[in-house]
Amino acid sequence: MWSPTVGVEEEFLLVDPETGVPVNRAEEVVAIAREQHGLELEHELTGAQVEINTSVCRDVEQARDELLETRRKVAAAARAAGCRAVSVGAPPLGDGTGEITDSARYLRIAEQFGVLAEQQLICGCHVHVAVPDKETAVQVCNHVRPYLPVLAALTANSPFSGGEDTGFASWRTTVWSRWPVSGPPPFFPALQDYEDACEAVIEAGTALDRAMVYWDVRPATDLPTVEVRVADVAVSVDDAALLAALVRALVARAVVDVGRGVTAEPVPLETLQQACWRAAKDGYDGSTTDVLSGELVPVRDQLTALVRDLTPIFEANGDLPVVQRGLRLLEEQGCGADRQRRVFRDGDVQELLALVDVDAADRDAAKPVG
Repeated sequence: MWSPTVGVEEEFLLVDPETGVPVNRAEEVVAIAREQHGLELEHELTGAQVEINTSVCRDVEQARDELLETRRKVAAAARAAGCRAVSVGAPPLGDGTGEITDSARYLRIAEQFGVLAEQQLICGCHVHVAVPDKETAVQVCNHVRPYLPVLAALTANSPFSGGEDTGFASWRTTVWSRWPVSGPPPFFPALQDYEDACEAVIEAGTALDRAMVYWDVRPATDLPTVEVRVADVAVSVDDAALLAALVRALVARAVVDVGRGVTAEPVPLETLQQACWRAAKDGYDGSTTDVLSGELVPVRDQLTALVRDLTPIFEANGDLPVVQRGLRLLEEQGCGADRQRRVFRDGDVQELLALVDVDAADRDAAKPVG
């Protein structure tokens, strides 16, 4: 069985520690993280966001440990800069518009895409898993794409906007879908078909470059990996680790299937789009179309079936303990959207911020689940 390396990227929102409104403090947070903690953070499209990256990890347990340590440093740097770093898919409070980061590429994006760029105060979690080559990567994406709806549902963590419940478990997904090249990708029979599609959207001006081909699963632009981008940033590290383990196992299985000449099911794009929309709307406690059967199935049941199928891979690659912990947390507390709705039921801003503070992940990691 292919036992690939894995890496995780997380984006965080910077907010006022009292009001929870987004603040443009990324410059200060990045500088403090570097100078006081030896941590190199990445700037994002707006000045109210920062990004962290794990190293190339041998397994998900290593990635989890790195996320815990890095989140701790991000939280400390944010506090030193007079703000708070939070793990939410979209700003629950305040205006959803940010200041564009002063970099040539981001300013060019803002110039071409207007207010759409300013409204991207959203934070995702991206999982990279190693694959042998680019041709394999395209075929692996075909195998992974039917599972995007269930991955989106269990990671939904953005129910609020402007202090109001949007009715969506993942409002980030709706905001993100406004980009012209986003959401689930088409089925690509071969690498050349994928290359042709990328060139076509760049030629049309709907993406500036390969990095703006924002599909929910894609061959990474600069790395020999498949990148799954469908998830909101996780409210806790154990949620992120569960996602990473599921993606790693799906990719591992797909690499073997591709090597055996197994062709992925060419699920119609419109079917996948509808299922992903429903997953973002209802989250973990809802139902969405099982795109392989065509039936409307509770997300919990789809996840149970997927975990059952992937358990031999979890056992072989050492990720089963991480998966079991993440599943217990999900079963007992629901997804991030469920947890946010419970604590913000009475409009208690501080209780909401305490839940989503990136430092909370470090505190909760020491607690037993159950």
